[in-house]
Amino acid sequence: MALWHAVVLALLQGLTEFLPISSSAHLVLVPVVTGWPDQGLAFDVAVHVGTLGAVLLYFRREVLAMARDWGLSILLRRPTGESRLAWAVLWGTVPAALAGLLLDDLAETSLRSPLVIALATIGFGLLLGWADRSGRRNRNEHQLAWRDVLVIGLAQALALIPGTSRSGITMTAGLALGLGREAAARFSFLLSIPIILLAGGYKGLQLATAAEAVDWTPIVVGALVSGASAYLCIHWFLRLLERIGMMPFVIYRLLLGILLLALFT
Repeated sequence: MALWHAVVLALLQGLTEFLPISSSAHLVLVPVVTGWPDQGLAFDVAVHVGTLGAVLLYFRREVLAMARDWGLSILLRRPTGESRLAWAVLWGTVPAALAGLLLDDLAETSLRSPLVIALATIGFGLLLGWADRSGRRNRNEHQLAWRDVLVIGLAQALALIPGTSRSGITMTAGLALGLGREAAARFSFLLSIPIILLAGGYKGLQLATAAEAVDWTPIVVGALVSGASAYLCIHWFLRLLERIGMMPFVIYRLLLGILLLALFT
């Protein structure tokens, strides 16, 4: 794998993992536009590790407080500090984890067609625009009811459909339930931690049982570049979100979906 291929793909992964624009739609375009070969499972694991490191580093204070208070809530058998948010993240992960176990083969085969990806990119983009315009935006992530957590968790499970965007659909659900833009984004990013950890662990197990040689240079570069780009993406997205709203991403998704339809139909 050429080193500059690794840099481009890692940048793409780092940016699209957390912006509401669908990483799968972009990764479908790459081999068509460039003719590059498949990057391989080891590289996929590396860039997932990079994005996981980015979100853990950015939210390190929140994650440490949540982990500490989650443990205390188990010992004390009552909510304490940030334990409620920690439980919300864990319970919100369950639907996507179960859907991944049951439907992963379907998502990687039948659903992974350019037409499905294009339609999902457009359809869920329009849904994001509707939620951003109609949501009340008067709550934060600490005010989520357990029913809200379930709804966002079920929405995250829809991200198995390529073109949906995990971050996009969870932000859409959060906005529709009345979260502010930054609160919806923050909860989406925190919710990504266990799901990226599970996905990376699953791919890592696949890699461990595969008999393929690993070229470590693009792997290490990919992890570092995806981590750095993901960290910067989170930082600037949260800083600009209240000012620009979701509409630029909605428009981008519509244009991307139309481009996919033009290329593949």
